[in-house]
Amino acid sequence: MDQFSSDPFSGRFSDDPASQRNAARDSLFLAATLRIDGVEVSVRVRNISAGGLMAEYADRVDSGMPVEINVRGVGWIRGHVAWSAEGRIGIAFDRPIDPLLARKPVGHGSSTPHFAKPHIFRG
Repeated sequence: MDQFSSDPFSGRFSDDPASQRNAARDSLFLAATLRIDGVEVSVRVRNISAGGLMAEYADRVDSGMPVEINVRGVGWIRGHVAWSAEGRIGIAFDRPIDPLLARKPVGHGSSTPHFAKPHIFRG
């Protein structure tokens, strides 16, 4: 395989981690807790895949730094910082996850409740 992409407009080398991402990413907007250097902070997850996620995080972080993130429906996941730029952070998980678990309903009931339209009586 060539070191350079066959696409002359890509401007990326084949060893660039961003160009090697081939897993489908699920776009969403989800609150999560990031643990970095032993400190927990709230972040907003913008997309997630089996191998990692992108979240909003204002501070710059060195690539390779170990982190943990608690995503609703999935739980705590260990990983490392893949990249950090412009108020966002990319995290690569240490093990694959099922990203659809993050989309499951929060309620514990066996079905989604049905809501009735309220009746308005005019008198």
